[in-house]
Amino acid sequence: MHLDMRRILFCELCPFTYRLSMEKEIMKRHLRDFLGKTCFAKVRTEESLPVLVYSHKSLIRRRLGNVNMQLQENKAVNLALAVKQIDGLLVRPGETFSVWRQVGRTTKRKGYKEGLTIAKGQPSQGIGGGLCQLSNLIHWMVLHSDLTITEHHHHDGLDLFPDFGRQIPFGTGTSISYNYIDYRVKNETDNTYQLHLWVDGEYLCGELRASVALQHTFHIHVENESFDREGDVVYRNGQVYRDVFDRVTGNCIEKQLIRTNHAKVMYDYPPTK
Repeated sequence: MHLDMRRILFCELCPFTYRLSMEKEIMKRHLRDFLGKTCFAKVRTEESLPVLVYSHKSLIRRRLGNVNMQLQENKAVNLALAVKQIDGLLVRPGETFSVWRQVGRTTKRKGYKEGLTIAKGQPSQGIGGGLCQLSNLIHWMVLHSDLTITEHHHHDGLDLFPDFGRQIPFGTGTSISYNYIDYRVKNETDNTYQLHLWVDGEYLCGELRASVALQHTFHIHVENESFDREGDVVYRNGQVYRDVFDRVTGNCIEKQLIRTNHAKVMYDYPPTK
């Protein structure tokens, strides 16, 4: 007989201890930010910067396995509330953009609803759920710029849902949870950037703008993508690269490996032949 001797963590004892552990992490992040020297972006303006660096939009209501579509409707509400806290934000030289510093805590009082979340590698739900789509869109635009990503979390090597109209490579997503799992970007250039975000009912839309044109353009793509069976488990494998091009000559001057995927497929996948 095999006995599981793994030590039970305090946060796993019951829902109360889990919540207590979360609040501890939230307070730790507040304290680190208070004591730290990070200069956070906080100035917003309705006037758009002149240069469009990159734009993107993503479908809000997507069918994700057996997930209740009401959670997708609620996500639309959550996204509409969150983008209002970021739209027009300037990220000036030396400043850091933080999703949670801008959006703040998502609560019922602010109008946020139950949306899709991921807990312990499984679909779940919580107030303000679905905002990963917001950080995903911002991350995708940032990858097409020379901003520096200083904090970025993934969904722990899991492929949770089958592709549904996928527009961007698998592995370029993000995971966020208030406020200790954040997405942060620092502007280490001499250029000023600006985020424009809005929802049009069907899509979450975004623009990354700048004061002056960039010297480079960027292309993100996946190579060697495959679904491979290892025993009883299927994994999604591949490498995500970012090609950097000189804007004047059009020559590729650098190829950067930004992510190696080895993600456990959590849905039924046809067996390999």
